[in-house]
Amino acid sequence: MTAVRTEHRFGPRGACRAVMRCRDAEILVSGPAGTGKSRACLEKLHMMALTNKGMRGLICRKTGTSLSSTALVTWRRFVANESLLAGDMIYYGGSAQEPAQYKYKNGSVITIGGLDKISKIMSSEYDIIYVQEATELTENDWESLTSRLRNWVVSFQQLIADCNPAQPTHWLKQRCDGGRTTLFESRHEDNPILYQRDGAITPKGKDYISKLDNLTGVRKSRLRFGRWVVAEGAIYEEYDASIHVIDRIPHGDTPIDHAGVPIYWKRYWSVDFGFVNPFVLQCWAEDPDGRLFLYREIYHTKRTVDQHAAVILGIVRPEVKWLEPRPSVIVCDHDAEGRAVLENHLGQATTAAHKSVLEGIEATQIRLRRQGDGRPRIYLLRNALVKVDPELADSNKPLCTIDEIPGYVWKDTGPKREEPVKRDDHGCDGMRYVVADRDFGVRVIFRSFTVGPSW
Repeated sequence: MTAVRTEHRFGPRGACRAVMRCRDAEILVSGPAGTGKSRACLEKLHMMALTNKGMRGLICRKTGTSLSSTALVTWRRFVANESLLAGDMIYYGGSAQEPAQYKYKNGSVITIGGLDKISKIMSSEYDIIYVQEATELTENDWESLTSRLRNWVVSFQQLIADCNPAQPTHWLKQRCDGGRTTLFESRHEDNPILYQRDGAITPKGKDYISKLDNLTGVRKSRLRFGRWVVAEGAIYEEYDASIHVIDRIPHGDTPIDHAGVPIYWKRYWSVDFGFVNPFVLQCWAEDPDGRLFLYREIYHTKRTVDQHAAVILGIVRPEVKWLEPRPSVIVCDHDAEGRAVLENHLGQATTAAHKSVLEGIEATQIRLRRQGDGRPRIYLLRNALVKVDPELADSNKPLCTIDEIPGYVWKDTGPKREEPVKRDDHGCDGMRYVVADRDFGVRVIFRSFTVGPSW
């Protein structure tokens, strides 16, 4: 019987090549969008699993959901495809006791999972761990992962990660600057899909780079040029993703609904209408101490208001009964036609947002600051987004409110700051609406409406 030879080709360049060779204990490859950094990290794990019998590896991200739509797509399509087809490895979907994993013929295993299911992935020991978009992690997450690097089948144990740059004060950048983590900076020229070896740009490269060139502000600095920067004139300087973005709402023993929110907490919805620009609907919960938690968000273009209403009703009231408390207030921008359509389909009145933009911004700034108990008064759940808008993703535009906040800036960066730049601000507007409504008093407007077919 003739043995079948499995052939796989990968030619890393620049920082991606350096990552493949490096044996340092902690590695971060940082760079703009589309440089091939995720693939280089995944190729390294696959190569080590094939060449070291019994090696144990881990592919992880802050949440398992985000991992399945990003790194694992690259893994299956470009990295492990030949080995899967040849039967050199198989996929095991996991069980109540074990996480999902890829099992190799030589006894190597690569586990996959999110840190939101940490008990499963942290019960094992590994030789190498890969973290995608490491800026989503806390430093405690990072150091917890390093404690699991003790399988010792491979001669070196390594935590490897990639990310798009964030603010220069981010703990991960500080860790690199302090020499505890080795930093490699990738560039678009490292990606053979975008650039040839002689530096000539490919047709796909021209198309992709042109999209990045259309970005503005801090997103362009980070995603086009790979810079660790803060937006000049940032409105919410108090915002820190490691503090304000959380994985789940703390509830203790309090009963929760299907969204993981305590059932007795009041709910508030905010809406910023749009069609070409994103339509944003945010669902907020308020705890007994007045803190606001964004737990659900629709952020999507090119749908009509009635279509958005059908989506949200399909979540909160798939049949006759509501699965969570109805919102006490639905606060919207001043689009009268949009409000009328929304009221008819939801069967609930809406109220117009507080008119003063500056007052709403100032109230939000205050909520973002840590208070006397060390906690802010506003939080955003990492997995709040209902569904990614593929057109926004393809254009490297913000996909949700969390994406917007770092680039939300003043129009005038001088001492007189009275107006924000009206660009990529739809989720920030919705956040401002609900904060103003809570902090300046509820102003419910009772309307007469006809009940639409969705009701």
